[in-house]
Amino acid sequence: MDTTNTATAIEQQIDQWRSFLRKRQAIHAVDIAELEDHLREQVAGLVDAGLAPDEAFLVAVKRMGNLDAISKEFAREHSDRLWKQLVLVSADAEARSPGGNREAFVAFCFAVAAALAIKIPALFGMPLDDGAAGFYMRNLSLFILPLLAGYFVWKRKTGSRSILYLVGIFIAAAIAANAFPVTPGGSTEALMALHLPIALWLVTGVAYAGKRWRESGGRMDFIRFSGELFIYYVLIALGGGVLFGFMALIFNAIGIDVEPFFESWLLPCGAMGGVVIASWLVEAKQSVIENMAPVLTRLFTPLFALMLVVFLAVMSLTGRGIDIDRNVLIAFDLLLVMVLALLLYSISARDLQAGPQAFDFVQVVLVVSALIADAVALWAIAARISEFGASPNRVAALGINFLLLVNLAWSAVLYIGFLRGRGSFASLERWQTRYLLVYAGWACVVVIIFPPMFGYV
Repeated sequence: MDTTNTATAIEQQIDQWRSFLRKRQAIHAVDIAELEDHLREQVAGLVDAGLAPDEAFLVAVKRMGNLDAISKEFAREHSDRLWKQLVLVSADAEARSPGGNREAFVAFCFAVAAALAIKIPALFGMPLDDGAAGFYMRNLSLFILPLLAGYFVWKRKTGSRSILYLVGIFIAAAIAANAFPVTPGGSTEALMALHLPIALWLVTGVAYAGKRWRESGGRMDFIRFSGELFIYYVLIALGGGVLFGFMALIFNAIGIDVEPFFESWLLPCGAMGGVVIASWLVEAKQSVIENMAPVLTRLFTPLFALMLVVFLAVMSLTGRGIDIDRNVLIAFDLLLVMVLALLLYSISARDLQAGPQAFDFVQVVLVVSALIADAVALWAIAARISEFGASPNRVAALGINFLLLVNLAWSAVLYIGFLRGRGSFASLERWQTRYLLVYAGWACVVVIIFPPMFGYV
């Protein structure tokens, strides 16, 4: 018996079992993790007793009971979850979950620390103004992501070895961001400011997922979290904008200009602390909010697909190529990243065992259209480099567009294979979650290799 293949098959079955439970609104992520631990213990015990791993899984699931019955039991136990998702927990819920207030307090402390961290450089003569813009650009992610990772380390009760690993990476990132003598306002400084947060965000994902980071399901959980965090953060930012509008209005009524306070304190501190607060809200209200990103995906996927098809048709009919202007290229790459995000969140909400559906064909149109557009952009970038030579921005653009091309191309192959009945949808999920490491690796190359390669300009 091939033990490696058997173990992989068991992990796939557990992923499917976990995906089924996620669709039950009454069951939170922490509940699923607890049930999964119990399931794995059952499987391990049965294997030790002499059963084959696949047989042990089937027996363990049978012992766990009917999943619909489990969901109904959780609904009875936590009935307030079904209608009080977006407000504070009730007194009864707090009584059942005494750790809830503690977690809120810890999250608040981390948020305050993040809010104050952005002001620490000012104590050493580096205020948040144009004179120190380069320093803040390079170090922005280091003011918040170590603290966010610290919150997850506390919440997940991460082991000391993993903590040392995370601390070492953040220290190395701080050295890389500040040790290179990059030219202020130069290309390598801008590229470093753009790519370092990407690499460190995936490091934060290791803290978020814990031991499950090595599994496709663990990485997909972090992808879901990232999308919901963005939604919550935007909502908080909109609320903050309304708050400042009213504050400016009432203080202006008494002849006081609060704009300097807003620019120096409220905006930077609120932007940093809001990341932790939004993260805590995602964790606390996960069972409902995790459905928001997939709903938005269903809404915008057909619109993005139509836009790309029209764009390619117009480009073909007019014979016009893509203008490789810096701002145009950034906007174009952001569009391709958005396409990947739509693909990822549609995958995250899908039943991996369900057959092809009409929405899958729309997704394939979106992916194939983006693939063609990316190939055209890649050709234009390569021609630009051939004509004018290599520069940090051109090489970085060439690299990220090539990575996007590979990702989209194989995604299209896997998706079309699924529609033709020659592959599973789970293979597409595994491909997308594993490819995150490729993006992290490229970001590290840009941050560490590019500055000396291009003379720190």
